[in-house]
Amino acid sequence: MGHSKKTSLHSLAEATCSVADFSGHGRSLGAAGYRVASDHPENCEFLEEPGQSIAISPHEHEFESILIGVAWDNRKVEESGFFGKMFKKIRKIGVDLDIGCLYELQDGTRGSLQAFGEKFGNLNEPPYISLSGDERTGSAEGYDEYVLINGKNWKEIKRILIYIYIYNGAPSWSVIKPQIVVDVPGECDLYVTLKAHDDKLDLCAIAELENVRDGIKLTNRTEYFPGHEEMDRAFGFGLSWEEGIK
Repeated sequence: MGHSKKTSLHSLAEATCSVADFSGHGRSLGAAGYRVASDHPENCEFLEEPGQSIAISPHEHEFESILIGVAWDNRKVEESGFFGKMFKKIRKIGVDLDIGCLYELQDGTRGSLQAFGEKFGNLNEPPYISLSGDERTGSAEGYDEYVLINGKNWKEIKRILIYIYIYNGAPSWSVIKPQIVVDVPGECDLYVTLKAHDDKLDLCAIAELENVRDGIKLTNRTEYFPGHEEMDRAFGFGLSWEEGIK
């Protein structure tokens, strides 16, 4: 798993707060909650192209907690083959999709959060980021999995790279339709979607949040990698990685 060469953080056994604890959060999305621009034309912004970005100005009295949720569609599909088609057999696609992040603080501390390796972070101490528990079915109420950022400490964070990876199940990005939602209270919901798909690779760096003069710059990255180490090198975090299981 990735860890900072400068500091080591004690992982939390579980996220310290629930979605419902924060104003502006708690709407139901779930695995069937894939959104398109026509669903919410007035109160959402969609970043669908790699490299597309949007800026959020600093809030007068600091940001509230920032939620980054991921939803995907473990929809039912018809079985392939003669008998499957003949008897119209259907099955649910079994994909365990996880969300994680690489982060860098203003003091140079770098690290990673993800369920794989039980690195859940800390909302009230560095890195001021926490990860929800591991939802393996893609059928939970609300966001399937999410990252929380303590907005009061956003000034101490330099950048966060959000990635999603298929831990179990065949890579089929175009079928499960994952997307992330960045929920900043007081702002439009920001949806980052995958316009391009690479089913040969099971890890995708999907979005980056950067601290720009204490505001937030969100960029659609959508780049696929064979593993975490390759992604790390591409974005220059410089962590040490080792094999593990969750």
